[in-house]
Amino acid sequence: MTAKEPAALGQLLSLLEARYALRVLWALRDGHPQTFRLLQDSVGGVTPNTLNTRIKELREAGLMGHGDDGYLLTAAGADLLKRLSDLPAFATRWAAAQARKRP
Repeated sequence: MTAKEPAALGQLLSLLEARYALRVLWALRDGHPQTFRLLQDSVGGVTPNTLNTRIKELREAGLMGHGDDGYLLTAAGADLLKRLSDLPAFATRWAAAQARKRP
């Protein structure tokens, strides 16, 4: 691991740990553009102000953009979600293991 890798990972994790950031990206994973309202519905529970903030941050980070039909993932955003695609299966296994630990 190079000296720059931990810093880059820290930057990415800092961006993604912001409330609703991953949900916004995940809502766009099918590749279909979404309007602001549809994206808000897809994310669920996010206020317009918070969604605007996340969109701004994710666009500045180059993970999502806006086209004629709405918001969509950039190539970098799609690459990130591809790399995170094993997360749902891991989460299911992890949750089952946690449930078995409880008395």
